Amino acid sequence: MSIHFNKIARELQIAEKQVSATAGLLDEGATVPFISRYRKEVTGSLDEVQIAAIRDRYQQLLDLDKRREAILKSLAELGKLTPELQKAVDAAETMTVLEDIYLPYKPKRKTRASIAREKGLQPLADQLFGQNKFDVDAEAEKYISEDKGVSSADEALAGARDIIAESIAEHAESRAKVRQLFIEKGTIKSRVATGKEETGIKYKDYFDWEEPIKTAPSHRILAMRRGEKEEILWLDIQPSEEDAVSILDKLFIKGDNEASRQVQSAIADSYKRLLKPSIETEIRLFTKKAADEEAIKVFAENVRQLLLAAPLGQKRVMAIDPGFRTGCKLVCLDDHGSLLEYTAIFPHTGASQLIQSEKTVQHLVEKYGTQAIAIGNGTAGRETEAFIRKLNLPGITIVMVNESGASIYSASEVARDEFPDKDVTVRGAVSIGRRLMDPLAELVKIDPKSIGVGQYQHDVDQNKLQLSLDDTVISCVNAVGVELNTASKQILSYVSGLGPQLAQNIVEYRSKNGAFKGREELKKVTRLGEKAFEQAAGFLRIRNASNPLDSSAVHPERYSLVEQMAKDSGHSVQELIKDDQARKKINLNKYVSESVGLPTLNDILKELSKPGLDPREQFESFSFTEGVNSVNDLKVGMKLPGIVTNITNFGAFVDIGVHQDGLVHLSQLANRFVKDPNEVVKVQQKVEVTVTEVDPSRNRISLSMKTDEAPATRKEFQKEKSSKKPEVETDMQSKLAALKSKFK
Repeated sequence: MSIHFNKIARELQIAEKQVSATAGLLDEGATVPFISRYRKEVTGSLDEVQIAAIRDRYQQLLDLDKRREAILKSLAELGKLTPELQKAVDAAETMTVLEDIYLPYKPKRKTRASIAREKGLQPLADQLFGQNKFDVDAEAEKYISEDKGVSSADEALAGARDIIAESIAEHAESRAKVRQLFIEKGTIKSRVATGKEETGIKYKDYFDWEEPIKTAPSHRILAMRRGEKEEILWLDIQPSEEDAVSILDKLFIKGDNEASRQVQSAIADSYKRLLKPSIETEIRLFTKKAADEEAIKVFAENVRQLLLAAPLGQKRVMAIDPGFRTGCKLVCLDDHGSLLEYTAIFPHTGASQLIQSEKTVQHLVEKYGTQAIAIGNGTAGRETEAFIRKLNLPGITIVMVNESGASIYSASEVARDEFPDKDVTVRGAVSIGRRLMDPLAELVKIDPKSIGVGQYQHDVDQNKLQLSLDDTVISCVNAVGVELNTASKQILSYVSGLGPQLAQNIVEYRSKNGAFKGREELKKVTRLGEKAFEQAAGFLRIRNASNPLDSSAVHPERYSLVEQMAKDSGHSVQELIKDDQARKKINLNKYVSESVGLPTLNDILKELSKPGLDPREQFESFSFTEGVNSVNDLKVGMKLPGIVTNITNFGAFVDIGVHQDGLVHLSQLANRFVKDPNEVVKVQQKVEVTVTEVDPSRNRISLSMKTDEAPATRKEFQKEKSSKKPEVETDMQSKLAALKSKFK
């Protein structure tokens, strides 16, 4: 497989030994987080993205090899495998090239060409394709045969042209050149279907749309495809037919005679009837694949940012799932998220109920020493927030929490396991409270597709989406680390080396034997062997363990090394952790060995300075503008605080507290040119926006994050604008090059 390692190394611009070492670790069962964190010397300090890229590309190449073997076997069985064909198949570097080579030999259903061959017209087709001068009509008359179903010379010529047309359509070079034309000069067009102008109003922007394939962004491709699927839009992808036929003429026309004109006729038919539909299908699939990859990338990054949102931490929380007529479901949680009490209040159904609701909240706050109140941002959310704030509860943080997915959780098997005797509304309120305390720990219980971020996530390849999201969740969980004695089995299942069954076994062991006293005790868990321990231990934390390293990201395999550092400096491990000056005196070069290099030693020293530090940002309180509760309260020009809820390629959606997120278009994110929204914003970021447009009928809000500052002069603005233009062109060129490489 060294040939694969060399190819991957060239593609990723890293050393071949890094690829082979990483592949070896993956084959041994090591996970991506473990390799990137604890095997830096082996891989040359590759990060998670590079390691995942090696994993995925290696699998692609193995799949290509598997298909190559199947094709060679099929060709051999058909008696078609020649040394030249074997050489071509072996040299094919992409699935597209491989399938192009195989296409003429691939078993297929009856076609016009196969029917013509059955009539004995192959020799006539070969003669015409040779394009020598001869009497075409006279030659065609020789093939008239009642037995074979050829009644005239014209019918014989038509059959011969069908054979030629199919040969051209299956010719590898003609397919490659027409495919390249589609990519470089093809356009994607969408038109509204007849009579769908009213029912398809949400696709109004695409009722008469056309743009080059090479520059069409992923979100527009997915939007148009969805419109086509719903039978609102008619979609077509093609280059100029004249250009396509001209390319084929240059490939196959050899002269200027009657036979050449027959071939010319066959070329036009081949393109229109066979090549165009076939290549268009390919381009649809590949542009869909490219759009999927981009959308999945956007979705995964949004999920990452949401999972890594700042936690409130271990606080006593009251959580409220708001409602008008049915009331607000209220739960009280302890600082570990355990349910203490639940009830319902009705602050929006009359004066007497309002007074009783006030008393209930004040009583429960005092009873449980509540430190924060989490309020779901759904229906009645702003009204409930206003009700709570008017109580003037001293020293209590009040937070609106995005409740996307809470209803999914409340009806899930996970929620039923946790609260088998509780109503779904109670479960939903608990989820809202826990989401404030620790977004990561709570959101891992919900399918990431249900947590309110993404771009056409239901339109993309669901298997690829799931793999990407699994990678993202695993990466986040292991980056933060998991408290072993309080973690749910859901979050434990994402820890490197564990999985659902071992996570369940850990929880059962904990229930039976009490809290884990040290990491070594993990080895007593049923079926948790040495390999699983090696992969998982460094990502599991034990707060207040007898060994202080058990609460850190230092792996147990390096405990002896840390103990040696402490001994050499004349301190205990605990003293070494507390004494910054003692750590500064450590000469790391002294501890370098064949298995441990400076990257790992630097990680250890960094971890000793802040053992088990949560890498997430500190929690900051936030509140929306009072009195702005619905779309009807908005006025153009208003400046409002908001929270970024979703990021797409075309901009960012911001919650401004009116039950409908507003869009900050890419062009409105900053006073400068912005290529990628992630340069400016991230999910859960607090921002200030200006309302630029409100359309209540379509429930659309347009926002801007531009400031009043502008380039000092028009000349400076033009200079800034022109300086960005090459970046756009380069991006488009790189996108085209990437797409073309898929077809080579």
